[in-house]
Amino acid sequence: MPTSFLKNILYTQLDSKTWCATAQLIPRLPPQPLTSLHLVFDNPLKPYLMQNNVLYRDDWRLIPNTTVTKQQIAKTRRQQQRKGVRLLLQNLLIEIGITDLLDESQFPYRLIKSGYYVCFSHSGSANIKSSQLELDDKVAVTIGTHRPIGIDIEIQAINWHVAQRFYHPAEIEILAKLPIDQRNLITKWLWQLKESFIKIYQYTLAQGLGKSYADIIPKLLVSLNNDDSAVITIKDTQYGYQIVALPYQYTLIVF
Repeated sequence: MPTSFLKNILYTQLDSKTWCATAQLIPRLPPQPLTSLHLVFDNPLKPYLMQNNVLYRDDWRLIPNTTVTKQQIAKTRRQQQRKGVRLLLQNLLIEIGITDLLDESQFPYRLIKSGYYVCFSHSGSANIKSSQLELDDKVAVTIGTHRPIGIDIEIQAINWHVAQRFYHPAEIEILAKLPIDQRNLITKWLWQLKESFIKIYQYTLAQGLGKSYADIIPKLLVSLNNDDSAVITIKDTQYGYQIVALPYQYTLIVF
């Protein structure tokens, strides 16, 4: 099973015709070329030895130059996320006993033989701690049998100013009245809901973020008392879709 690039894989069956999986990527930074290595003379008597032109071969060592650019890191992460979601799909297919291949020729993605619908998502963060780059990238995939589906994994909070800029005024009016902790969580769930519908209907980002899902906010609020490990299910009759949130996996699915 192709799991060497992934860890903490979790599988969830949402109903008899829908499945999803999430995982964490094992980060692999860009390989450093020889030009990113430099020689360092490493000897406690360095000033004296260099003054007297006494240099021993064993006192020299190669160390990596840590100036890997942000562009290199971003490119590598995009490549790893793209590879990661496809490896996760392979694992999910094995888990549910399906032998099939992905057709990437057009959106929405589908499996070639069965025609099942496939949707991917990824999210991540990069932080510098103690001069070390720490990456936290997660990937998600969902499979549905009968119609396009959407999934979004999001590990970072959605900035309130971003929501105020892009969300529908009816949503902002409700969100602005909530306590900050509730507002932050509902704002994030709404973002994931919008991203999922963008993938289902192929909206542009501006179109999808500007759609109003204000009527769903009360249903999301009711779910706030649930444990993080719980599967939160909202049967959304207005849009004809079911919504499932997996807080422990930072994931929301619309199917």
